[in-house]
This record gives sequence, C-alpha cells and structure tokens, in this order.
Amino acid sequence: MSNSADNLSGYTQEYSPPARQDLESWVNTPGFDETCDRKAMERALAFSDQGDSLDDVDDPLWSSFDSNTSAADTDSHEVSKLEAYYYYYGLGPKGSHPRLIQRDSVDIFEVPTGPYTYIRQMRLLDVPGHCEFARNGLWDETRNWIETFLIGKDIKVSSIDFVMFTWLEELADRELESEDKGEDAEDMRAEGWEESEEDIDAAFAALTAGKPAKPLAEDGKRVYSNPTIWIGVLPETLNGARAFELTAHIRAHLDGLNLTERVDIAFRESVARYLGTGPALYPPAATNDPLQAFIDNVSVVHSLPISGRKTTMQGTLGPFFQYGGELYALTCRHNLFTSDDGNTEYWYNGSAPKRQVVVMGKPAFDSYVDSVQAHISALNKTAKTLKALIKTLTERVQQQINLPTSQHRLEENEAELVKINRRIVEFKQFYITLSRKWSKLSDRVIGHIVWAPPIAAGVGPNRVTQDLCVVRLYKPKFLAFMGNVLSLGPEISPQDFKRLMCEHINAPSEFEYPPHGLLHMTGTLTANDISSLDSRSQGDPSCIHRVIKRGFTTNTTVGTLSRFTSFVRKYTITGTLDSLELAILPHENATGAFSKGGDSGAMCVSATGAYVGKVSGGTSKGMDGSDITYATLFEYDWQRVLEEFPGASLYWDNIPAFLDAMAD
Repeated sequence: MSNSADNLSGYTQEYSPPARQDLESWVNTPGFDETCDRKAMERALAFSDQGDSLDDVDDPLWSSFDSNTSAADTDSHEVSKLEAYYYYYGLGPKGSHPRLIQRDSVDIFEVPTGPYTYIRQMRLLDVPGHCEFARNGLWDETRNWIETFLIGKDIKVSSIDFVMFTWLEELADRELESEDKGEDAEDMRAEGWEESEEDIDAAFAALTAGKPAKPLAEDGKRVYSNPTIWIGVLPETLNGARAFELTAHIRAHLDGLNLTERVDIAFRESVARYLGTGPALYPPAATNDPLQAFIDNVSVVHSLPISGRKTTMQGTLGPFFQYGGELYALTCRHNLFTSDDGNTEYWYNGSAPKRQVVVMGKPAFDSYVDSVQAHISALNKTAKTLKALIKTLTERVQQQINLPTSQHRLEENEAELVKINRRIVEFKQFYITLSRKWSKLSDRVIGHIVWAPPIAAGVGPNRVTQDLCVVRLYKPKFLAFMGNVLSLGPEISPQDFKRLMCEHINAPSEFEYPPHGLLHMTGTLTANDISSLDSRSQGDPSCIHRVIKRGFTTNTTVGTLSRFTSFVRKYTITGTLDSLELAILPHENATGAFSKGGDSGAMCVSATGAYVGKVSGGTSKGMDGSDITYATLFEYDWQRVLEEFPGASLYWDNIPAFLDAMAD
C-alpha cells in the first residue's frame, strides 16, 4: 500500500502564506498554485479508500467459512459468517453495513462462488400505510412489548425499527464491485477473524476478482421483503442461538395478535449515537453561482456549520426564531457542551462569560479553506488542459484540417477557457476574503448560548429526546437575513431533485423546485400528520414521505420519513437513555447515508418546506454514516421552546424593520 508521503513527493517545496496585505500578489504566484495542488492531493488521499488489498496482506485475516452453508445452522442457529457479514451489504458505506445475527425471513442468501459473482445490495424501505401495524396504534403497542421483553431479558438492545428491504435478484454476468475488497478485509481483520490462505482463495475468489466497478442497473426483478421488526443490539453482545430463542418468543406474541400478514423478525448489530464579531454572513448564492457550494457555509440560510468557541465538536444550526425583538436559533445541546460541562440546565446571565458560538471550529474552517484551494487546483488543471487543446485546434485551423469543425471547437474551447479563468479569479478572491476576514476565531463569532435544558430521553408522554440549545445571534452578522430559508445547494440538480422527491416523475406532486434553490420554511408536520401520511397524499403517494436535510457533513440529502416511530437506546457511562424517535431511512434510489456526524441539529423538512424534525443521531455499526437517522419531532421541540420563550415566532412580517429595531 503506497504511502501518502510518496504520493506527495512531487511537491518538493513547502510554501507559507504571506502577510494578509500581500495576499493579492501571493495568489497569482506559482507557489500558491503548487500549494493548491498539494491541498488537492492531501484531500484526495484523506478521502480515498484506506483498506489494504489482499496483495498487501501477509497475515491471515478471517476465520473459517463454510462455503456450503448460508442459512442458520440447524444445531447452533448461527448464520454463516459470510451471511452475517454480507446479508445487509449496501445499507452502509465503506463496509459499515450492519452485521446480521439472526433472522426468520425465508429469502435465501447465496454464497459467492466462482470467479465472478454479484452480491446483492440491500436498500431500506418504509412500510406501507395499509400494513396492519399502522392501525389503531398496534405498532406502538407491539414495539413497547418487545422493548420491555428484551430489556427484561438483559439484552443490550439499541433500537427497534419497523422497515422493509428491497434488492435486485441475481442476474447472469454480474460481478462484485471490486473496489470494496480492501475495506471488507480491513473490517473483518478488525473483528479478529482468522483464516488459512487456502480458504481465503476458495471463499473469496469472487470478492477479489473482477473488472472496474459498474453502477447497479435496474434491469432485473426487484424483490421486496416482508415488513420486518428490525432489532439492533450492541456488537458482540448476542449470538445466533440466543437470538433464535428470543425470536421464538416474539413470534409467539405476534401469533397472539392474529395478524393476517406475515411480519419477519431480524436481529443485527448496531449502536445508537449522537451525530455532533467579524464580517457579516453572505446572502445566499444564486443557483448558477460557481461559489455556491462554498458560500452556503458562511451565509444566512439554514444549516450553518457551528461550534463552540472553546469546544471542538462540530454541528449544524437549526431554525431561526424571533423573541423580544432579538434573533435566535435552535441546535442540539451536544453540539456545544462537553461532558465536562455537566448536564444541568444552563441559562446565560450577565455575571458569567458568554459561551460564544462560531461558524466552523478551527479544524472545520481549516478543512474548508483547504477545499477552496483544492478547487482552485482543479480549475487550474482544467485551464491547462484547455490551453493544450486550444493550441492543437489552432494548428489544425492554420493547416486547414477539417476547417469548419476545428474552427467551431476552437471557439467553444476558447470561450470555456475564458469562463474557467474568470472562476479562478473569483475563487482566489474568495480565498483572500477568507484569509483576511474569517481566519481568526473571533471573526467567526455569530452569537452566544442563552438556554440549554439538560439532555434527557423519554421525556413526557411521547417519550421524546430532549437535546436542545438556544443561541442568541448578533445583528451585524445577519444583515442579509431573509427568514427561515433552506438552501438546496448545488449537489443535486433540479431534475434529480424531482426524481428523488417523487417516485413517479410525471405524477402530480407537492414538490416544486424553488426559485434559486431556496426553500422557504412554512408550517409544521405534527405527530398526527405523520401517522396519517397516506391519507394526506395527493397524486404521487411517495412524495409526502420524502424529507430534505442540509447538514454540515453530508450537505443536502433526501430521505424517507417512516410513519412508524422507533425505540432507541443509547448507552453512556452514566447509564442508558431510552426514547422514541422519528425514523428517517436513506433514499432507496440514491447512495450514501442520509446523515453523518456533524449533521446534528439540522432540520428535516417536507416537500413543501414544513418543519418535520431535528436530526439528533442514528444507528450504525461503524462511524461512517447511519443506516437509520433519528430525529426529534419539531412539534415537541417548539413546544418546549415556547414554554421558556412565550410568544416566540418562526416568521417575520418585515425583516428589514426587525433588523433595524433589534438590539445589538
């Protein structure tokens, strides 16, 4: 495996930025461009796959696999280790998909055999509203019974969800995506698995051979599972034999409900976790602005990346609200308080120092500036390529070679080069602005914490998570403020957004891509609304289940809101925290997690911009994203805020007048 230093060996000289007053000259030197190239290389290495390939491994990695067995062993009721590891393949990035412990579904897991094998990729789905569990609170009663039963049996349960799965059945001439082989090896070695080289060659030939990965094509028969009670437990706390016994008890309880539809039961390993004055903030960038992806991080729209001035955690700022002529915003307490701060109610008083909040802590800001330089490097490479092409085309025109086509392409590429050079100038100027006006932590202070109740779980009759923090924001930072607006960002095109929001692109829909990509927030989705999602749908019934989030780590993502509330248990050094949470599933037709660490506090909104829930955490085996994201219903958070800030409002009749009248 190559060393990062070897990859950077071409950059022989380390350049240091000059003083602020000399930045205009610095950004136009070869030294600056080479520094940008280095930053681009460093970021590429940091985000590349880190797993060793089999060729790099000298020691045994895995324990023995019985390649002839894929279902549960009839004596031990243990699934094979291949099935345990690969059954939920596709539900998490970089090999972080959940590990199966036990299931009673009837589908067959086929063990990879032969030199070319395709492993199916699971996707999560919401259970339709016509399911029997959607009637008369039956899911809530069943979930509560399972929770009590498992905890009574001293099972380290982390979550209880109600979901479905889908996959494409195996087709001929398919191959495994070979890019994941190193990650699989690394994950399995980390679990302490051992294996002889002969068994590795026999059992994993299909997993290590093949051509470059190809995207999954929707050209086979799509298979859908039964609705499944999906139970997460802490890793290495439950074996297949014990899970088999528990499944039998749960099955007996389900039989007593006289259901007419089959409901499966599955156990998997999982951990529920929390996810994490100077210049005025920018107004939102236009949709076609090349700086949009960067300006959104320092603009007045929703989902600002925030940190405490004296803490290192990174989180996301939620909705703005007004109270007493001042501007406030919501986020999660765990974004801004450390464990050393204790867990008592916090109120700001004038006799103590302010707990200031900044846009991006130092690590996040340094990475942000590096990303700007890396983008400049990419633009420089594009310009270099265009110049070489223009030189070739100029020679062809001069030599009268294929003249009309050569002349047309020459003009096109010359115009493109002008555009790229203009963008390079824009990004270098943006780099100068960041370096001069944003680099000091004091430049990025946007407010201070005024109230934060203790983090608690199972609060009130609805057993919700309480993880709230209210920040008072400073007027000079928000001169371009325009209310509660969510930028949809540049990552997803309007056409792809429409496709993700609505299963049937031509069906009538509640979602319309907003002008300039700015979705104005209005209304609140209540618990009653969520429990009756299907009855409220017009046209495409899938659209109303979609939610949008923009967070610090994953930017804009689209997910599916489940009508079935999940039980979540977090394990801490002081005990357990149990709560009921909104479950948000990754979009079944898009890759990647709906949320990752750093997205805590981001608001999930509906197709029409209604507030749905605040991201608070998720479940996963590893740390790279969540297979299910959990959110606290905004209706409950807002009720709690109104108790402490009576008369607070999420809306403004006259924003300029509000800003003029607001105290500094």
